[in-house]
Amino acid sequence: MRTAPRYRFVCVRNRFPALWPVSHDGAEIRGEVYDVPLDRLRDQFLPNESPELELGVIELEDGTASLAMLLRQTERIPGKYEDITGYGGWRSYRDEVPPASAKSSGRDMGR
Repeated sequence: MRTAPRYRFVCVRNRFPALWPVSHDGAEIRGEVYDVPLDRLRDQFLPNESPELELGVIELEDGTASLAMLLRQTERIPGKYEDITGYGGWRSYRDEVPPASAKSSGRDMGR
């Protein structure tokens, strides 16, 4: 499944992918859709996420909505995180940039 072309994609601390909603220069980002019970989401998944991220609602390519991890509004500072939008998705990024060699500095997102 892909997002609507309204997002940039960033890597937080070489470990966490996040969508960044944008008004222009967005792209379709490939993702994975999971059916997770809300209590498991609350008790197991969210407590282990990076504090720079928050759960939000995104638009998918077919116009439907889904929950996803977004970069918090207060963290949306151009250049602070590596923009990995060009990879098209997290798996593609990790195929080319394994965790041990991932870059720690940000690329200018200026979007």
